[in-house]
Amino acid sequence: MSKDFILPDIGEGIVECEIVEWLVQEGDTIKEDQPVVDVMTDKALVQIPAKDDGVVAKLYYKQGDIAKVHEPLFAVTEDADDADVARSSTAGEAEPANSAETKDAKAEPAKAESSSRVTDFILPDIGEGIVECEIVEWQVKEGDVIEEDQPVVDVMTDKALVQIPAKEHGVVEKLYYKQGDIAKVHEPLFAVRVEGDAEETSGAPATAADTATNAESEQSAAQPGHAAVPQAARQGKAVASPAVRRRARELDIDISKVEGSGAKGRVMKEDVEQFVARSSSTAQAQTTSASSSSETSKPTATTGGKRTEAIRGVKAAMAKAMTESVRTIPHFTYADEFDLTAVMALQKQLKERYKDEGVRITMMPFFIKALSLALKEFPIMNAQVNDECTEITYFDDHNIGMAVDTKIGLLVPNVKQVQNKSLIDVANEVTRLTQAAREGRVAQEDMKGGTISISNIGVIGGTVATPIINKPEAAIVALGKVQELPRFDANGNVVARKLMTVSWSGDHRIIDGGTIARFNKRWQEFLEDPTSMLVHMV
Repeated sequence: MSKDFILPDIGEGIVECEIVEWLVQEGDTIKEDQPVVDVMTDKALVQIPAKDDGVVAKLYYKQGDIAKVHEPLFAVTEDADDADVARSSTAGEAEPANSAETKDAKAEPAKAESSSRVTDFILPDIGEGIVECEIVEWQVKEGDVIEEDQPVVDVMTDKALVQIPAKEHGVVEKLYYKQGDIAKVHEPLFAVRVEGDAEETSGAPATAADTATNAESEQSAAQPGHAAVPQAARQGKAVASPAVRRRARELDIDISKVEGSGAKGRVMKEDVEQFVARSSSTAQAQTTSASSSSETSKPTATTGGKRTEAIRGVKAAMAKAMTESVRTIPHFTYADEFDLTAVMALQKQLKERYKDEGVRITMMPFFIKALSLALKEFPIMNAQVNDECTEITYFDDHNIGMAVDTKIGLLVPNVKQVQNKSLIDVANEVTRLTQAAREGRVAQEDMKGGTISISNIGVIGGTVATPIINKPEAAIVALGKVQELPRFDANGNVVARKLMTVSWSGDHRIIDGGTIARFNKRWQEFLEDPTSMLVHMV
């Protein structure tokens, strides 16, 4: 008895695919999980495996046809007696006497073909909410042998520089993007030829189609006076996804004339766009040539230049995030002056004390640890409200973010669970995160889960700011530069003090002016009298 194999879901939102190549024929015996057909979706080349053992009774589509998801793809006979009938009807009355040899002859090409296959490497999820990234640098080139877990490409997300490793051993067949291009998550990043042995892969025998193409190329090159002319990747039907075919129809392009740059001559969307651009350029050049023969060239006036560049990566993410924050959160600002004379003297002592142990103690660990102590008394400052402003979530962990100005833009990694860390622990984390951020290689985990943020504009020379809240957090503080200024002491004498202005922005939906003023005062007390921090530390 035969039953239909229903084409399963092969990707979110995908409803159809193109039959690229059948790996079996009608009458072939198949095993569970054996590759049956290669299909092309809008996003990738996908190999469909068998679900059960049996014999292929009927292939419902030919190569190049469009198959629908959730509809029959092929029929398979599971019963042994019916399998014999299916094989007999497929072979016909003229079946050779030595059927075993025929079966072996059929099996060999399939085995050879499946032993070396080209598959697309799909760009995986590389961070929560990230849908695209910029290609910074390829670590390999086409034709290189790659190993599992070998770094292949550096990409820039809106948060950090991420290195993408290979998933399996093989040979790089095609890089789908150039440096600076924007790649989409869940779409093909590069093509790799996968085979059991790298040497076999690099020396894989050419298919009949490849041999014919190479022969034509060599023949053309051998003819004197003939320049190499780009040819279509195939004769007849093109290998392309439904989306690419749709784009070609929109542009009124015969897709069979477009040379494909993808695996197995696959026509990419970029190939269609470039084909149109080349056609337009050729037509324009011919028109210009004709008109220039009848016109006299005239001097061109020189005007002021300008340069336009795309906003990408971290800068693009910051633009979107800050716009969304200001649009949805009612901000208000509160500023005050801190006297850091005592804590800076303590920081200088500890810096000298621990430098031989490799611990780098700056002022930031003091700001972070003192902030955590104040958060224990004002948990609303460590809370977050939902977009509808119907719920407040309070966090036990104090994951305090610190904005770092880097060559790729502003990054805000956070020190996790500051409430459980000592000052030395915080100092080590600050050093690690700052170094990673400046190299653009902050781990995604270090960027997630922040509950409140500190921005230090003082290192650049600023004194006062109105920072924008790092949504969904409820508050952010900007630290100004430390200035030595004259102040009156308790006896009315003028003395030099080290002063810094702090500027808070709060979410006015859940934080009012009195709350942020009292919270800031408590933070100030810890910093201006650093010994008071000791009795509150765990």
